[in-house]
Amino acid sequence: MMRLRFQKQLRRHLLTVQPSTRRLLLVAADVCLLALAVWMAFVLRTAQLWPPQLVRCFWILPLTVVVAMGVYLTTGQYQSITRYSGSQSLYLLALRNALALVLVMACGVVFQLTMPLPAVRTWLLLWLLLTGLPGLMRFVLRDLLLHYTSGDGASMPTVLIYGAGSAGAQLAASLRLSGSHRVAAFLDDDARLWGRQLNGIPVCSPQTLPRLIGRHRPAQVLLAMPLISRQRRRQIVGWVQSLGLAVLQVPTVAEITSGRTRIDSVRPVAIEDLLGRDPVPPDPGLLGPTIGGQRVLVSGAGGSIGSELCRQISRLGPRRLVLLDNSEPALYAIDQEIRRGIGASPVPLELEPVLGSVDDMVLVDRLMASGIDTVIHAAAYKHVPLVEANPLVGLRNNVIGTLTVARAAARHGVSRFLLISTDKAVRPTNVMGASKRTAEQIVQAMAVDHPQTCFSLVRFGNVLGSSGSVIPLFRRQIDHGGPITLTHPEIIRYFMTIPEAVELVLQATTMARGGDLFLLDMGEPVKILDLARQMVKLSGLSLRDDANPDGDIEIVCTGLRPGEKLYEELLIENTSLPTGHPLIYRACEGSLPPAELWPRLERLASALAGHDQRAAFAMLGQLVPEWNRDASHAQPV
Repeated sequence: MMRLRFQKQLRRHLLTVQPSTRRLLLVAADVCLLALAVWMAFVLRTAQLWPPQLVRCFWILPLTVVVAMGVYLTTGQYQSITRYSGSQSLYLLALRNALALVLVMACGVVFQLTMPLPAVRTWLLLWLLLTGLPGLMRFVLRDLLLHYTSGDGASMPTVLIYGAGSAGAQLAASLRLSGSHRVAAFLDDDARLWGRQLNGIPVCSPQTLPRLIGRHRPAQVLLAMPLISRQRRRQIVGWVQSLGLAVLQVPTVAEITSGRTRIDSVRPVAIEDLLGRDPVPPDPGLLGPTIGGQRVLVSGAGGSIGSELCRQISRLGPRRLVLLDNSEPALYAIDQEIRRGIGASPVPLELEPVLGSVDDMVLVDRLMASGIDTVIHAAAYKHVPLVEANPLVGLRNNVIGTLTVARAAARHGVSRFLLISTDKAVRPTNVMGASKRTAEQIVQAMAVDHPQTCFSLVRFGNVLGSSGSVIPLFRRQIDHGGPITLTHPEIIRYFMTIPEAVELVLQATTMARGGDLFLLDMGEPVKILDLARQMVKLSGLSLRDDANPDGDIEIVCTGLRPGEKLYEELLIENTSLPTGHPLIYRACEGSLPPAELWPRLERLASALAGHDQRAAFAMLGQLVPEWNRDASHAQPV
């Protein structure tokens, strides 16, 4: 108790001392240490307590103190903050002392105070002492100030840092300066570092984590390895969580260098950091040739896929970029974002946001007539339950919109047209999937009838962070205390990051020769139940179930939604061919001949214009015979 009371009083005193008073005390301490350094230099050279050489050259002592203090005061020695003193402060102190000794020796020679001057070794020893004693005092004061002004060390949460590299060292230094956490140890995969120390903190093998938990009772493990692979991050997080500890991670290098955050701004590990795979570097020969210097139109530019398309396209140096979307907030957001980054474009970029719908024939025709080289058609209604509840609107946007944009592109001589499709178009069980399969057939038929335009399409599955992804939904449900609603315990999905998917789409555009149906390798499928459990753990909460009735978040299965499948597929016919990219394949699938497709589409358009859902569904069944209408709850009215 006495020790704790003393620490509190000392902390209060240190925090209330005026800066001018602290500076005056530091000057007084330097004067004493400078005189002590001169005396010790002669003592160490002669091994005598009062050396005769010092008596003969006694002028060195007061002159050194006066000259050194003059150098200190005129070169900003006392402008630095002692609490943050580091190696740079020591180097500057050494330079100031070297300058002071040169001036002292010059005064001795000019005024012939004593000849000969002391030996060079004495001056060298004096320089080392002049630097070492005040430098040591500053480091001791720094550590005392940090210790007594950062709070009660016993009350600070203890953490372990996984990663003893530069990120880990910077994180430990930041935590030490902030006084928010006490770092008990580092963990690192590199066996060469085990048993060593980093700024006095031991570096241990990850296998010692259970022992460290028992000894230090850490509150968290901070993952300071921003460049490791997703697979290794999954392994580390899973293992640490199995020992009952929460894992936080430092920001990425891009986030730190951009100034958006600091190294000590640790955050929970996001599920997006664990899912998916490490992206394959893009092929420079495929990424850009159809974009650089071209006039590009992106429909659905404000959506999750469309907005990322616009970001990456704007960095590839197009001459003109048209952003088409029917959502005013989404279009405004991506337009402003692209405008902020236009300065980094290698060529002047003409950016044109257009608010409108893809089934507006007059608008789309005007845009194509203004001069477009490449069209990437990403506009689609893709939320399965909403399209099931509003099937005519979904069909009009996804089918008629695609037909309108594709015909306008062919009519005005657009060089390339690429459709963004979905795995839900394969053996669809919902209206949205059937509408996208119809859109695919439109593009395939246009490739036959209009070979002067390179029509192609890319089909892929779920992407992380899209508006239709389960991850944002689960995150909101966790934030509200649950429960997490899961449609079926056995449902599985593929996951890929949006930037990776878009990067592959742009490379597929370059590979297209006309009529191509490209598939993206989505990686390994993920069981959504396991995904929900992992998200609960990453949030630092516990799962409430029969084994743990007092847990925080419950997972409730509500049953499959209308038109929802347990798993998704990418191939209608089990045939695909490799391409020049390891993650892009070319499907070999049949489709309706144009002579059969166009009349049926005309009848579908007539049914939609007359709001005749029964006729529209009948025609959709003819367009997509594999559509499983029994799995869809949408019934004609």
